[in-house]
Amino acid sequence: MNKVYAVGMGPGDARQLTRQAWDILKGCDTIIGYTVYAELMKQYLPAKEYLTTPMRREAERCHLAFAEAAKGKTVAMICSGDAGVYGMAGLLLEIGAGYPECMVEVIPGVTAALAGGAVLGAPLMHDFAVISLSDLLTPWETIEKRLRGAAAADLGICIYNPASRKRADYLARACDILLKELEENRICGLVAQIGRAGQKSCILTLKELRTRPVDMFTTVFIGNSQTKEINGMMVTPRGYRI
Repeated sequence: MNKVYAVGMGPGDARQLTRQAWDILKGCDTIIGYTVYAELMKQYLPAKEYLTTPMRREAERCHLAFAEAAKGKTVAMICSGDAGVYGMAGLLLEIGAGYPECMVEVIPGVTAALAGGAVLGAPLMHDFAVISLSDLLTPWETIEKRLRGAAAADLGICIYNPASRKRADYLARACDILLKELEENRICGLVAQIGRAGQKSCILTLKELRTRPVDMFTTVFIGNSQTKEINGMMVTPRGYRI
């Protein structure tokens, strides 16, 4: 049976590719992905065949993967982070229902919540929610509801896609929602360009976060009521006795 792999490539540094993902990518014939992710992978596997589509042409990318697999090629669809966390695994499986001669296998990767959390210290030691602020596929009203629910439940929150050129004020809008439930000195963290050249991080308060410039390559961490800063690291206690 022909096979398409949905491969989580981590944040972009080869050291954060899992051994399984690395073995799949080395063994495949064709790597398919969003243009930016393909360019990242080319520096490690330049001899592979690469096929790309721009953002917002994800369905086309999936059909392309199945068409290449039908030719007898072993195909890897790469996704940043984990293929099943805002990645392509779900769409591949949905579209794959129309290609019964092909099988999809999902290969996990290190998502930004984990890689960025490690940079900051241990912000996700207790229950937490991961919420994307991108409203391309999710109505903003739904995003607002999820932010309010996470804040009311005192969950740590990890925010993906906090802003873009067209959504420059979305993080500020999210902070306004959270500030109705949370104190303004709530400990938060930012990590930009995780695992890549130019990686930067900082710890700040929720009030300061509201006016901090961010982009699509920034991951935001908002602590719960017990989160604190310890020696420059963001730590959410699990509750162990010390």
